[in-house]
Amino acid sequence: MSFARRSQLLLRRSIPQFSTPHLRHQSTIPYTETCPSPTCQCGSTPADLDIDRKARLLNTASAYSEQVIICTGKEDWASNIEHEEGATGEFVKGLKSVIGRGSPGFDPFTNVLITASSLPATPTPGTTTALLFPSFTRIRDIPHTPSAFSALATAYLKARSLHPMHAALSPPQKAALLRDESLAALLSPPEEITKPTILICGHGGRDVRCGVLGPILQTAFRAELARRGIEGDVAHISHIGGHKYAGNVIIYIPPCMRRNALNGAGIWYGRVGPENVEGVVEETV
Repeated sequence: MSFARRSQLLLRRSIPQFSTPHLRHQSTIPYTETCPSPTCQCGSTPADLDIDRKARLLNTASAYSEQVIICTGKEDWASNIEHEEGATGEFVKGLKSVIGRGSPGFDPFTNVLITASSLPATPTPGTTTALLFPSFTRIRDIPHTPSAFSALATAYLKARSLHPMHAALSPPQKAALLRDESLAALLSPPEEITKPTILICGHGGRDVRCGVLGPILQTAFRAELARRGIEGDVAHISHIGGHKYAGNVIIYIPPCMRRNALNGAGIWYGRVGPENVEGVVEETV
């Protein structure tokens, strides 16, 4: 679903199916033209924020195969999360050393997003907990070691089959790009994510617009879920692109919510204000 020329909220991108390993096409889903009007008093987007309300947003977000959400317990980060001090920066650099640009496992046809979040960090020193979407999988206490980063990437993030453009690669080069799920045994057992997850760009260290709107939207989404009796996780995340379209929100609906037509999907929204939160929850969650 997508919303609103009237309320100026538009879907940036939705991915109801993430099965393709080649990311050749944008997927589409049915959407509504307008966001339902709120039925209760709510705040509004601060008027002094420079937000692009004219550009068409439908299908403007880049395709990706998996999004790695790092549980940092922090509400904001350095402009580039790779430069964040401590566990977050260590994790990002470690994972990029395996599948990032210039690494042996880098595959331009398997786009993996690495994103910091304010979800609670693990208390175990030297480890990080991460959520994987659209796999809807939680991996706890991933050690900050080369072998653990390699296991995470190879068991959960690499392609199951290669793009035809890789046909000329040598067997070792192909093997470096392919998934091997047996390596999951080197990490904590995967846990299924069974609640809606609402991720809001609140990366003030990157752009003031998201730094202003992020906390407002986080409060509004938590209040709306509580009002409806819906259990879900709501968190800030780092840069996902499109700051000029703030507020930027991703909603992941778990496959176990079978009555929801969007189960298994990740829905990206732009231009979300607190006045839109009730309508977004109504039409998405």
